[in-house]
Amino acid sequence: MSVQTNQSLSVDCAVFGFNGKALKVLLIERRYSMPDVRLDPLKLPGAMILENETLPEAAYRVLEEATGLKNVYLKQMDIFSDPKRVSGEELEWINRYHGISTERVVTVGYYALVKLDDRMVAYTTAKGAQWVDVDDIQRLAMDHKQILTTALSVLCREMLQSPVAFELLPRKFTIRTLQNLYSAVLGIEIDNRNFRKKILSSGFLTPTAEKEQGVAHKPARYYMFNRNAYRKAVREKLKLGFINNWKY
Repeated sequence: MSVQTNQSLSVDCAVFGFNGKALKVLLIERRYSMPDVRLDPLKLPGAMILENETLPEAAYRVLEEATGLKNVYLKQMDIFSDPKRVSGEELEWINRYHGISTERVVTVGYYALVKLDDRMVAYTTAKGAQWVDVDDIQRLAMDHKQILTTALSVLCREMLQSPVAFELLPRKFTIRTLQNLYSAVLGIEIDNRNFRKKILSSGFLTPTAEKEQGVAHKPARYYMFNRNAYRKAVREKLKLGFINNWKY
């Protein structure tokens, strides 16, 4: 017995990557077009959920199909339930493409963070997808521009409250690359000296013995994120004094 598609619930994922200079988002082209109908061709990866899967399972399925990855940072960020979020020709496209018959679709938005290396670019390119600078995007299919804008807002907040930035970086990175990432996501200019001083004083970076090679400027040292130091700092910050006096 084949698994049925839920006719009114979907997931859409804003998949972010960083190439060292700009924040990118993964966009895919519609796999189906309707004669004599012109719709925006680019959209975020997404799908209707199946009746036998949870929302996170559906989101991870979409992410694996788009990137080939399974263990990726993925977080639910909002629900888009406006009855008219898809209507007219867009709703007709959804019904035809998925072989369903529905009058509305509620979608649950997720955002994912991946390390944008050569292997990732090669895989997504072979799939017919493309990595686009978020600042260059003017239009997307359906309400996907709104979903992307919401995802960016959530990512900005998370970047200031947790170490999610390191999910976008390779295992070893320079402080300049880390600064460029924060600048690209937050959309602000960051003072070099002040950033370097604060990030090193945090104790969350571990220096390596390696430096950049083949660069025109003075080679910069590579660092790694010290996850244990961060977790210890969080535990200390959240520790409640009265608990320490309890006897176990």
